[in-house]
Amino acid sequence: MVSLSFLNPLSTEGEEIVREKGSLESLFDKNTDLLRIVSKTNISNDEYTPDTLADLAVKRLEWYLRKKNDKQFDHNDYAFLFEPEIFQFDVIAFYIAAQAIGVKFNPNSRESRVFIEAQGRLVEERLEKLPPYERKEAVSNLLNLLIEQDNIKWTSLSELFGSKKINLSELILDNGEVVLNKSDFLLKFEDKIVNRPPEKMYDLLIGQRIKELIINRMIMQNTENYIKRVHEMSANIEPHPSLIQIAQMISEKLAERSTYFAASGGAGEIKATALQHEAFPPCIAKTMEGVGSGNRNDAIVLLLTSFLSYARLYPAIFRNDVSVKVSDIDSNLQIVTNEILPLIYEAADNCSPPLFEDDPQEKLNVIAKLGFGVHSDPDLKHEGESKWYTPMSCDKIKIHLSALCKPDATCKKIGNPLSYYNRRRWELRNSSQEGSSKGEAEKGTGKP
Repeated sequence: MVSLSFLNPLSTEGEEIVREKGSLESLFDKNTDLLRIVSKTNISNDEYTPDTLADLAVKRLEWYLRKKNDKQFDHNDYAFLFEPEIFQFDVIAFYIAAQAIGVKFNPNSRESRVFIEAQGRLVEERLEKLPPYERKEAVSNLLNLLIEQDNIKWTSLSELFGSKKINLSELILDNGEVVLNKSDFLLKFEDKIVNRPPEKMYDLLIGQRIKELIINRMIMQNTENYIKRVHEMSANIEPHPSLIQIAQMISEKLAERSTYFAASGGAGEIKATALQHEAFPPCIAKTMEGVGSGNRNDAIVLLLTSFLSYARLYPAIFRNDVSVKVSDIDSNLQIVTNEILPLIYEAADNCSPPLFEDDPQEKLNVIAKLGFGVHSDPDLKHEGESKWYTPMSCDKIKIHLSALCKPDATCKKIGNPLSYYNRRRWELRNSSQEGSSKGEAEKGTGKP
């Protein structure tokens, strides 16, 4: 039976492993026992072989980044991460990476987000690789450890709903209780199901899928909570130098991989580009002119701030799907300070009445939506205190800002203002190139 700490390092077993073997003094020492296990797997390139616990901690994130974005990704290079025998070293690597991120970065930082996502993906794939009977037993044991009750009230999962790690619509409820077991499902719903075998309906609606989804999301949530606790404690405790060094290694790896994927075409280019106002969608153009009191707050803070920041700094966010911070592109925040914020503030002044004169708190919320927390100005030391919000979808604009939604022909082809912007830029660029080619051709024929 696979160790549950291999799937959930925050278990009691995982905590005991760290207490007994997780010395911070030997993280950068070559570990022969770790290398013995790693050597059993088929790694094609020595570059991917971890020989220290510190290196293993970084490899866990590197695996996720490469798998997600690198077209040349070879699963065999990281097969050691799925070798159950490595569980003790893996648990220690999890804790030192989480602690390094917690002491150095904010809980909402790119480093934190990638680590949490990587842990979720590892749990998912490790379960998939288990034999069916062992996988079923592991899921049952994990659920018992993570949810200490037979009758699971949906409110006990409220933290998952609040963080949007799971949707209430994904679960089957009966009188406020989450139905997971087949016997409970048949008892509650068998008489209500017609023309279909109830057992097959259970497998379709719940089965192992929903159980594993809950496990995965709870482990991700617990990982996020652990990073937050470490971050709070680090304000009063001097962090170990090894953790600071590992945090730097993680940050460099994320930056290195993002650059590599962009250069290799793995995820498209990540770079700032000049704004093309003529490519703005109708809702953005109308917001720039100023909106009335009923729409000011959402139009400026939620819609315009996210649109202008991504259109200027990272227009390919939806195509690339690579997590970045504002400072990854605008390292000294000069573009944000001198270009993006002035446009937002100008649009706010154009509102009737002017937004920030009427509601100064919203100026702080603009900074928060850029990822710098609730502060009067963007500052690198605050980055990660909040999330850098992506533009709201067209469907949400239709619901919440219907007065701004005046679709044109291009709007019918897209689902987000940023997608509109990228499409229009492409159309304008092609139109310009065609015009230049036509002009050159006319010159060649002697036409006036």
